[in-house]
Amino acid sequence: MRSFKVRAFGAPLVEVTEAEPRPTGTEVLLEVTACGVCHSDIHLRDGYFDLGADGRLDLSRGLPIPMTMGHEVAGRVLALGPDAAAVSDGIAIGDDRVAYPWIGCGTCPVCRSGDEHLCRAPRNIGLHAGGGYSDRVLVPHPRYLLRHDGIPAAEACTYACSGLTAYGALKKVGRLHAEDPLVIVGAGGVGLAGVRLAATVAGVAPLVAEIAAARREAALTAGARDAIDPREDGAARRVVKETGGAAAVIDFVGSAETARFGFDILRKGGKLVVVGLFGGGISVPVPHFPLRNITITGSYVASLKDFEELLALVMRGNVERPQVETHRLDEAEDMLCALRDGKITGRAILTP
Repeated sequence: MRSFKVRAFGAPLVEVTEAEPRPTGTEVLLEVTACGVCHSDIHLRDGYFDLGADGRLDLSRGLPIPMTMGHEVAGRVLALGPDAAAVSDGIAIGDDRVAYPWIGCGTCPVCRSGDEHLCRAPRNIGLHAGGGYSDRVLVPHPRYLLRHDGIPAAEACTYACSGLTAYGALKKVGRLHAEDPLVIVGAGGVGLAGVRLAATVAGVAPLVAEIAAARREAALTAGARDAIDPREDGAARRVVKETGGAAAVIDFVGSAETARFGFDILRKGGKLVVVGLFGGGISVPVPHFPLRNITITGSYVASLKDFEELLALVMRGNVERPQVETHRLDEAEDMLCALRDGKITGRAILTP
């Protein structure tokens, strides 16, 4: 098995060759055919999230080192553990599957409710368990392996995080009326997934706020009704004047600047959904909450049931196809650097 691992936080990935794992119990061994490079992998490799005001959320205690990142994984079934066939509902060696990576302990009340992505004892692929920056991945149970019939692996893997994250955030917004403005902040891989899904899930085409001209063009191609640069003088005031204020804003960047922009353009009764993990912090006067009747909520990926729903939409042809670019597995470090520098539009995919 060939992998590119985090051996020290903040340091470049290291290539490691080791024995191929053997699945036990209900485990399934996948030969990785495609793995997305996610912006959150940059923070995982660094070992912290920026909280603003010189604060950091230290990840080093909760993540195993060495660590193989990569949580957007599609692959082909190579081997089944001795108990996997009995609980697999027909999965067989040679099947192509995409893995749901947000795996919990399976026994706590949160997991039993179906929200195991919020479990306090996670076993997430690519974080707490070996991920797809490798040519092999162990998945603990066949129920986490979903069909993607007719969808190429390099596309299917993106739905496990960028697509699912966008889908979960849009479900928090809910269905909007035609006159209810939806603003999406950020048109990276996840933001563009939100643009492509918005009409199907929320019922409206979004206005996109993005600082990079190439990404604004990509957002328009993906179905945005308009795209603006939020750094321009008076951008927030113009949005409010032209739309009456946003009914909902989804911030796929999650910086101090984007969260402030999203908050400032909300109309009364509006909702700000913060998804991105770029970092920083904002100060909000408490009276704004009751006087403007606003809601600020976070959104963290989504459930296995949501993943099933999303893949069903994709396989029915109800979702625009994502823009992906494929790269060799040994380019993993280069792709992380390119992503950090804002040089990737869409999604970079590693193909072992």
